[in-house]
Amino acid sequence: MSATVDGDTSRSVPNRVRRLLRGPRPETVPALVGTACTVVGLIDIAAGIFPRFRHSHMHTIAEVLPGATGPFAAALSLSAGMLLLLLAHGIKRHKRRAWRAAVVLLPAGAVAQFVYRHSVVGVLLSLALLVLLLRHRSEFVALPDPRSRWRALANFVLMGAGSLVLGLVLVSTHPDRIVGSPGLTDRLEHVIYGLCGFEGPLRYSAGVSGTVGYCLGALGLLTAVTTVYLAFRPEHPAARLTLDDERRLRDLLALHGGRDSLGHFALRRDKGVVFSPSGKAAVCYRVVSGVMLASGDPIGDVEAWPGAIERFMDEAKAHSWTPAVMGCSETGGEVWTRETGLDCLELGDEAVVDVADFALTGRAMRNVRQMVNRIERGGCRTRVRRARDLTDDELRQVRRAAADWRGTDTERGFSMALGRIGDPADGDAVIATAHQDGDGPEPSPYGDLKAVIHFVPWGTDGMSLELMRRDRSADPGMNELLIVAALRAAPALGIDRISLNFAMFRSALARGEKIGPGPVLRMWRGLLVFLSRWFQIESLYKFNAKFRPRWEPRFVVFPHTRDLPRIGFAAMRAEGFVHLSPPRPLARRRTDRGRLPRTHPRRRPDAHEPPCRVAPVRRAGRTRERTSPRVGP
Repeated sequence: MSATVDGDTSRSVPNRVRRLLRGPRPETVPALVGTACTVVGLIDIAAGIFPRFRHSHMHTIAEVLPGATGPFAAALSLSAGMLLLLLAHGIKRHKRRAWRAAVVLLPAGAVAQFVYRHSVVGVLLSLALLVLLLRHRSEFVALPDPRSRWRALANFVLMGAGSLVLGLVLVSTHPDRIVGSPGLTDRLEHVIYGLCGFEGPLRYSAGVSGTVGYCLGALGLLTAVTTVYLAFRPEHPAARLTLDDERRLRDLLALHGGRDSLGHFALRRDKGVVFSPSGKAAVCYRVVSGVMLASGDPIGDVEAWPGAIERFMDEAKAHSWTPAVMGCSETGGEVWTRETGLDCLELGDEAVVDVADFALTGRAMRNVRQMVNRIERGGCRTRVRRARDLTDDELRQVRRAAADWRGTDTERGFSMALGRIGDPADGDAVIATAHQDGDGPEPSPYGDLKAVIHFVPWGTDGMSLELMRRDRSADPGMNELLIVAALRAAPALGIDRISLNFAMFRSALARGEKIGPGPVLRMWRGLLVFLSRWFQIESLYKFNAKFRPRWEPRFVVFPHTRDLPRIGFAAMRAEGFVHLSPPRPLARRRTDRGRLPRTHPRRRPDAHEPPCRVAPVRRAGRTRERTSPRVGP
């Protein structure tokens, strides 16, 4: 123990005791209480289900008291436990509404524990958590997340399945009180009847029937009440660009759009935006799985970036979202880390081709040159035009072809995808098309159109590749042909630089191909090659390397290393690799997509669209088609 110093008796108290009396740090309370609520919820559920969870003489007396106190308390304990499990995640995320519900449920769970099971530990734990919640209520101020009424359907399915499983456990924990020997079908029927509030076929002795019936009725009522609440509560739709927001962003891009090749992708209309106090900078974002996901650098004047970043972080804190930035440049990463204290990690490299330095001559371009010459000799012709120069019929044909050649049921892309073609506001975009007269027995619904590439503006002297699609029955190499055609036509359009694809982990792949890589690098490259079977990492890098680009590094910004899995999952959802959307049984299926002639029997579905890259790989005298999608950082 510490001695008294100058009459200060506080120093006589050991430091450990003082820390214990002071309690946990306020910033750690939400995570601590959220985890503890999970434990308390499980204890409450166990207390409501298992008849001998807590042994005591008063338990036997409570079951036969008038008024069926035991069955009611069991149902209350079970309901409180289920709700606490549902609220635990919201408490960890500082949600105000989860805090309010927990403040009500914890005393209810404590009462149920005492009345029905006389569990002193359960009561004390519930009350301790209640004290922490009340003492640190200022930590729970986060606003609700964007939501829709589909949450009600998801809640009904998940809660219904959970109630069914718990009900089967409940009716099976009294084997010595069941009359007869009912099978699984009878037990399941009894649970379904009980969840709906009716008496099932099973019969119990010694008053157990009331406990089981009340608990099953409580589970069914809980499922119904939470579903109705989610269905009729006010919606909080996800942020979308308004017309005024889009106008302000276009004004910023007109002044500063040449700095970042991803700037124009901020005009996706499914993103939200926060502006700096001066209005000279902005950050666009989308909220996915509780992650506030921005892409690329902030839009606007670099000097005003800190103000926009501060607004972004304030918004993330207000909703308890995890802030993250995908695909920012080196300058952007430096500003983000300096202003926010976040961490930064290199994610890959962007391929940029300088038009003045591009030529098809030389041994390095032999593969591309031969492919382009072969297709041109076959009668294929190309056209490269601004989007405003296409007629309405041509735009409709391009949109239809791009949708039908997509190869997946949903549009993919977030960081490097605009999500639209030929919008009147995007007249400066460039569309390159490949045309070839068909020789099949039936006319093509797309006329002579065989492939299309869509570029978005990158300032006044550049453009960035947004989408690439081709007819699967067309010759391999159409994509290379259109990129070369765009590079050839670039000077006439006033284009000096073209951004192609983003290649994830390019440096590891490139270094691993050279002599002398260490064992760690060889292992890492082997893993990337293995993952390329699904995510096309290696093939995308090799496709980009054909055009001899310069590589610009791109980075991911994140709060902590432990957040990377969650951010990666959110990014995959945003890019379209993972789908958690509710089913749409009445939606019409596309039956005309992906029909291939017999000359392409082994088509592999695209791993990521838009766009799609096709790189020919020659092996043993044969040309095999490899699909290389554009993957946003």
